[in-house]
Parts: sequence; structure tokens; C-alpha cells
Amino acid sequence: MNRSPQTMARRAPLFLALGLLAALAGCKPEEEAEAGLPPRPVLSIVVSESGPSRVGHAGTIEPRFTTDLAFRVGGRIVERSAEVGMRVAPDQTLATLDPLSLDLAVRSAEGDLVTAGAQADNARATAERQRALLARSAAASSEVESAEEALQTAEAGLARARSALDKAREQRRYGVLTAEGGGIVTAVLAEVGQTVTAGQAVMRLARDDVREAVVDLPEEIARRLSPGTPFDVSMESDPSVVARGAVREIAPAADNATRSRRVRITLAEPPAAFRLGTTVRASQVVESLASIDIPSSALLESEAGGTFVWVVDEASSRVFTRPVTVADRGEDTIRIASGIALGTRVVTAGANSLKQGRIVRIGGGMVR
Repeated sequence: MNRSPQTMARRAPLFLALGLLAALAGCKPEEEAEAGLPPRPVLSIVVSESGPSRVGHAGTIEPRFTTDLAFRVGGRIVERSAEVGMRVAPDQTLATLDPLSLDLAVRSAEGDLVTAGAQADNARATAERQRALLARSAAASSEVESAEEALQTAEAGLARARSALDKAREQRRYGVLTAEGGGIVTAVLAEVGQTVTAGQAVMRLARDDVREAVVDLPEEIARRLSPGTPFDVSMESDPSVVARGAVREIAPAADNATRSRRVRITLAEPPAAFRLGTTVRASQVVESLASIDIPSSALLESEAGGTFVWVVDEASSRVFTRPVTVADRGEDTIRIASGIALGTRVVTAGANSLKQGRIVRIGGGMVR
């Protein structure tokens, strides 16, 4: 179909606009530069192969054995000689109940024993007399049998009274709470003047002869451990103070909120500076073969669960995403199994605000 020169002249501006749009759409990598956006400064590193590394995790010193101490009888507390943080020795008195009711119980049991003893003596004398009369044919055999039964009953009552007295005296001793072993009082759960029941916890005692480092480790690290795995444990405030330890217990399931497992590391001959509650760092040597470590800030995760990093094309100073596979996660570093090659420059700060093809500035002191 032939078009007139006038029609073509009218449509020329439309063709020019469409061509300009097509040109803009075809040069996405340069749109930021054409828009006048300055290069974005970022921090970056050039990744290299990681040799053996020491991965550390913060934890605290805790006792392996902790005991809640309680009276074996109920009563009102009239004295407490232990406070939180106090070191106590074995058999040291910690608290005392009001002894009045316990003393009365002992006296009552002593009176019952005297009565039972008198009844037994009387029954014994009666039985002996009846046996003598029977020997002279002055008493019937039925009377002797009745006297013997009365004697057996009286002797049983005497034995019961002795047991009751022993129990009352034992309960009187239960009115004094003592430390079964040495340790440190970590909690006081009842005060002077408070009435407690038998078995109610009064204070908590932690033995400090066996101490452990308790650390919450990421699940992917904890599941590779086993009882006996060696660790070095150092003080957070003074890394030169170090103790050796071995894993004793690993929580069977991860915490729902943190996805970490609690690991208990028993310490061998811990120094005196490792007091209960001290903040420590537990670390182990992890051998790596052809693996790469990057800062945690360099790793991004998509909503679908994928992981990637921003890599810098140093020829064009532009950044592009690169999917990676994570081998291990520490507190500050991520170990990459695959996805990036040695010598690749990876963005470590400012990664959350980048876009594909964005021009970045890595010079001028911005590279680390």
C-alpha cells in the first residue's frame, strides 16, 4: 500500500520515539551511568583459599552438678547462715527450723517408750508367775497362754515405741539443713520466718569441682560433633587463659527460635579464673580443603531459600549476583563450598542496597 509523503511526515516523530525507547531498553547496563548516578562505594574483599581455621563461639562456665537443698520435715525457718555466692564446706549448717515442735515430738516419743517398757516388764512378770503356778499345778494352761500372748503384745509395743523415738530424734536432726558437699550457693529460695513444707527447695548449691563450658552452637555445626570432641576454651576478657575440654553432651534437638543446639564441654583442670558464670569462648580447629571464608555480611538469602553474593567485575566496576553453596556458618564468617572461584572480588558491606549492573567504587581506600 502506497503512503503519501504527508502521511510519512506525520508518522516520523512516532517512529523516532519508538526507536528511542527500544534503544533505552536494550542498554540496561548503562542506564545508571546515563541517569547520572555516581558510583556507589562498597567494601569488598578478594577471596582466597582458607587453610585450617579456628571457629569460636561464646558461652559461659556452669557447674556440672547442681542440687536443690530442702528440709526433710516441715516447719518455720528461724535461721539462715548462707547467702548467694557464698562458698560452703561439706556438712556446714545452712539453715535451721524452729525446733520447738520437733523437741516436743522427741519428748512424747520418750514418754511412750517408758510406758511401753513398763507394760512389757509387767507382762513379763505375769507370764513368769503363771508358768510357775502351772509347774505346781496351781494354774490352768489357758491362763499361761493368755499371759504369754500379753507378753508378746507388750514386747511388740516396746519395739514400736523404740522405733518411734528413733524416728523423732532423726526428724529432729532434719530440722538443720547442711551441705552434703562443698560448693557455691547460687540461689536462696526461702527466707527466715517463712514456713516451708518437707521437700520444698530452700537454696540451690552448685558444685564447683566439676565445671563445664556451655555453648549454643548452630545446628549445622553441632550435628557434626560427637561426645569426646576436643575444644579449647578461653576467657573472653583474657584470651591467654585457656583450658582444654571435651564435649560431654549435645542437645538432641535445636531450639525452635534460634535453631541452635546447647553443647556442654567438660573442662579438664580448669584454672581458678574460670569461675561460675564467667564468659568464655570455645573453639576448635576446623580443617578445610579448597574452601573459602567470607564475612557473614556478604551473604544474602532469597525468600525461596537460595543464597548468593555480589561479585565485582573489576573491568567494568559493575556488580552481579552469584549463587553460592554454604558449607558452614560461624558467628562472623561463612564458609563457601562452591559458587565462587579464588580471586573473585566479593562485596562485604552495602550488599543489601545494590542492583544488578550497578557501578561501584572499590578504590580510594574502600577496599579491605
